[in-house]
Amino acid sequence: MLFLDAHNRLLSYQPMFRGSLSQTMVYPREVAKTALALGADGVVLAHNHPGGTVKPSQADLHLSRTLREALALVDVAMREHIIVAQGQYLSMAEEGLL
Repeated sequence: MLFLDAHNRLLSYQPMFRGSLSQTMVYPREVAKTALALGADGVVLAHNHPGGTVKPSQADLHLSRTLREALALVDVAMREHIIVAQGQYLSMAEEGLL
């Protein structure tokens, strides 16, 4: 997670969660708690797809929606969700998926 100020300047980079080859548990409460502690105005979520494709899974889409809605309750914007895999990336914001 990248935590940003109101001018999109980096406040902090913090690895928040670790996962297995096929899944990771992300806790919106922990993200919101960290964002509030840092005084963040926005966040960027990034994660890898070890399988090699950057196509977002249904779980990725659900996570984006859930995290965006949870953060909105405390006035923190989810600015981006990036998926990386084998030299490629996908910006969910650019794809209109946020």
